[in-house]
Amino acid sequence: MEVIGDLPRELFLEILLRLPVESLMRCKCVCKYWYTLISNPKFIELHLKYNCSNNVCVLLKRCLLTCLGERENMLSLVCSSGFSFINLDVDLSLYKKEPCLQLLGHCDGIICLSNYRDDIVLCNPATRETMVLPESCLPCYSSISNLIPQTSALGFGYDARTHHCKVVRIVSYWEERSGSGLPHHSRVEVYSLATGSWKELNVKVPAHVWYSPCFETYFNGAFHWYAIDDNRDEVILSFHMGNEEFQVIPMPSALSLYDYSMCRSLFVWNGRIALVIYPRKGIEKSFQIYVMKEYGVRESWTKILTIGPLTKVEMPLAFWKNDEILMEGSDGLVVSYNLKTQELKDLPIYGVPKSFATLVYINSLVSVKGGNRMLDGDNTGENVSTPVTFFFSSLQINKTDDLLLKSLLLLHFPCLFR
Repeated sequence: MEVIGDLPRELFLEILLRLPVESLMRCKCVCKYWYTLISNPKFIELHLKYNCSNNVCVLLKRCLLTCLGERENMLSLVCSSGFSFINLDVDLSLYKKEPCLQLLGHCDGIICLSNYRDDIVLCNPATRETMVLPESCLPCYSSISNLIPQTSALGFGYDARTHHCKVVRIVSYWEERSGSGLPHHSRVEVYSLATGSWKELNVKVPAHVWYSPCFETYFNGAFHWYAIDDNRDEVILSFHMGNEEFQVIPMPSALSLYDYSMCRSLFVWNGRIALVIYPRKGIEKSFQIYVMKEYGVRESWTKILTIGPLTKVEMPLAFWKNDEILMEGSDGLVVSYNLKTQELKDLPIYGVPKSFATLVYINSLVSVKGGNRMLDGDNTGENVSTPVTFFFSSLQINKTDDLLLKSLLLLHFPCLFR
């Protein structure tokens, strides 16, 4: 067995997989070998699988006030292990002062950003790589003169069949003087990182996407929105990234007809869809949590618990650490509620009230420009030892590279060389 320093070569790769993206990006500049190793799609996939199992964080978007009183968007990472909070140095020049900036989803370390009017941006916050998507393939006008096109929904997620990410866009066409409150018709297009282009789908949108805070969620291969169907019933509209088809998921039957005074938010909790119902206004708020135990089946909705009443809490932001919920406080602070102890804890995170948005996020080396020829299988992080052996067997390391590798590991893991 070949060794580097005093350790087997396979063990060194296992250690490399545990290095943060920032360190690996610096290593790519050291020499040609390091650049080739870290840029290899197999290594990128293995590194992603490890982080999926061990380094899941919450990506937080918020607005901060400058000394001139202007609002600026900031991206930050909240990690659950020991609680760490890091502001990300990401170029948001296109949307830095955009008050309606939306986080549209996360896929293999890549996030999607838009304000629903202008460009759609893909960004890897860890590598600081960004890309503006090409123009839509849909015309900016309608063949019917009195219809006005408007982007009504955007979603971002992973297609397990092609092993690439996709962006879906729904454009609705509204009559200039219509009192119906629903669009005349809608069209759908999909952008794939595999092809680098948009294509229009010949599908009917079975419900009309509506706004509800913290609702848009990617889960089970599909992106989900809050929507109203033609009967004006509230539903969950999903779009599957693999077969590129829509599905309408009914709300819990226990809910009454739509009540504007109540908000609905959607999350993923313990591997299932979770719906949170809470008042839009009020000093004290209670939060009802429903879980869909069998995906897509209305009868499987089950009310799990009710949180509160809580004071000075506006809305839920994300489930994290399985038994805690990040929530926005009414004073612009982020708080964490523990479901087991029922304790509410202030976190040292603040921002302009009602400017917060979150995503469950994983650091990765995946490029926003595609070309990440991923290995087959899902990113569960299970048993990477066989790919590790195969990967290292295809590489040639000279003595100089041995010394560079040992120096890097000595910096990050000095205990190995004691």
